[in-house]
Amino acid sequence: MRFRASQAAHATHGTLHGEDVVLDTVAFDTRSLVPGQLFVPLVAERDGHDFLDAAVAAGAAATLASREVESGIPVIRVADTAAALIDLATWARQQLPARVVGVTGSVGKTSTKDLIRAAVAPQRRVWANEKSFNNESGLPTTILAAPDDTEVLVLEMGMRGFGQITQLCGIGRPQIGVVTAVGYSHTEKVGGIEGVAKAKGELVEALPADGTAVLNADDHRVAAMSSRTQASVLTYGRAEGADVRIADLTLDALARARFTVHTPWGSTDLALAVGGAHMASNAAAAIAVAGALGVDLAVAAEALSTARLSAMRMQVLDAAGGGRVVNDAYNANPTSTRAALDALAAMDAERRVAVLGMMGELDDPETGHREVAEHAATLGIELVAAGTDLYGVPGRPAEQVLAELGPVPPGTAVLVKASRSVGLDALADALAAAD
Repeated sequence: MRFRASQAAHATHGTLHGEDVVLDTVAFDTRSLVPGQLFVPLVAERDGHDFLDAAVAAGAAATLASREVESGIPVIRVADTAAALIDLATWARQQLPARVVGVTGSVGKTSTKDLIRAAVAPQRRVWANEKSFNNESGLPTTILAAPDDTEVLVLEMGMRGFGQITQLCGIGRPQIGVVTAVGYSHTEKVGGIEGVAKAKGELVEALPADGTAVLNADDHRVAAMSSRTQASVLTYGRAEGADVRIADLTLDALARARFTVHTPWGSTDLALAVGGAHMASNAAAAIAVAGALGVDLAVAAEALSTARLSAMRMQVLDAAGGGRVVNDAYNANPTSTRAALDALAAMDAERRVAVLGMMGELDDPETGHREVAEHAATLGIELVAAGTDLYGVPGRPAEQVLAELGPVPPGTAVLVKASRSVGLDALADALAAAD
């Protein structure tokens, strides 16, 4: 989105010092800043004002600032740069004529966001979060980056506590809200899984009466959210009676789902390019959103057949040693890890190994990790713990895991999964490259 510095000053209750230049979106990270953008120096563990020289060198056309700065470019002085970013995005959302789709859930929200974008794109000009820009800085940045002619804006919404999704909905004002699942993720922040359900349901509570709540019929906590919204409801899943119903689901040698979907707009067959039976549910959510937006069912299904996900989501890598490595290391909780293990078990392989790191932000980490280990054993999967003893087996450093498992030979499939803070994606890449 393009806007003037004076408009940004008005939206943020700030004062413009310097020329009223035209600005082309915003950036809060100088490493990704491109010429013409408004620099937003956020103050967190590090003070973004300290990087103003780097922003100017990268081509920032103006900057927000909450203290005195010398920059050589126009400065919009505000009380708080983080609050100003939210105010600016709230104003920008009011300028966009787009239909906004909010997506949340304990698992699958990024993949569902990616699939919604793919399903809608053939017939609508669509914009969505990059990666997982789903918090109080990433979501405003996504809105401000949307082209002026955007018709559908897909906003992933993360949750770390009560009230956060309400805040994000206040910025993005979604008309369609998708809730994928309620699982054991961030439970320590909200007092357990019922707290997760309460917090996730803030999305459907924020929808207008003429909006649409898209709810997972296979998750009873999600399905129960129908009573918390004034919007109309579309359900999806395998459950009998789901409005968008998955039927005749099978998996190929790479655990990619093939199924029929029955919808209010007709029925069609889908064959996904990404692994995991759980991806059928995410695709059904995308079909529901596409249908609510008036996208042709056959067109949406065709687009989903070639859709790719953001990196580190069930990303199958052909290992140099002849086997396969599944990089699902972007994040992890017990629900998503069990789904990834199920996908690994369905793959055509003689040996299946799960390299699992710690799952963070659980209210009961011992139970969560132990139950995942038990699930792996039930499936006949070898479990290798990387950097944690919580799975009930001795944890190994990543370097030792690489030495023991690499190169990955033909007939072997290795899943790598952990919370993002563990950084096991580097191990997945190393295992794939080992020869």
